[in-house]
Amino acid sequence: MTQTSEDVTWLTQEAYTKLKDELEYLSGPARAEITVKIAAAREEGDLRENGGYHAAKEEQGKQELRIRQLTQLLEKAKVGEAPAAAGVAAPGMVITIAFDGDEDDTMTFLLASREYASADIETYSPQSPLGSGVNGKKIGEDAQYELPNGKLASVKILEAKPYNG
Repeated sequence: MTQTSEDVTWLTQEAYTKLKDELEYLSGPARAEITVKIAAAREEGDLRENGGYHAAKEEQGKQELRIRQLTQLLEKAKVGEAPAAAGVAAPGMVITIAFDGDEDDTMTFLLASREYASADIETYSPQSPLGSGVNGKKIGEDAQYELPNGKLASVKILEAKPYNG
């Protein structure tokens, strides 16, 4: 199956290694630890009133969810910099938009996965409503995205340049 650019998550080598290490830990030692916790809590008796058992099972559920998220992310990940054409909103680009065509009401953000998020610039995922609305648009083009209330918002792409963070 060929991956489209929308299916690929671009990660630095450092981010990829960090996520891979987290997955290995959660899939190995952390799984063993939670199994021991559940077994110990089960020995305490009546499971209906056993807070330790329920807490351990909830922790196990969260851990398994994170394992699935990491597995899916790493399956689609490519290490390196996203190929970015200057002037096109795409993952790995810093995008400046104007709301409703008002060039005084602007916002600048990084279009990237949360693993790229940093303190120096707001980050929007390409899968977020705003991110999917602007993704692939060229400078000067309008983009629409759905607000939480179901209404459509319109923005104009003012700038799209590679992120150098």
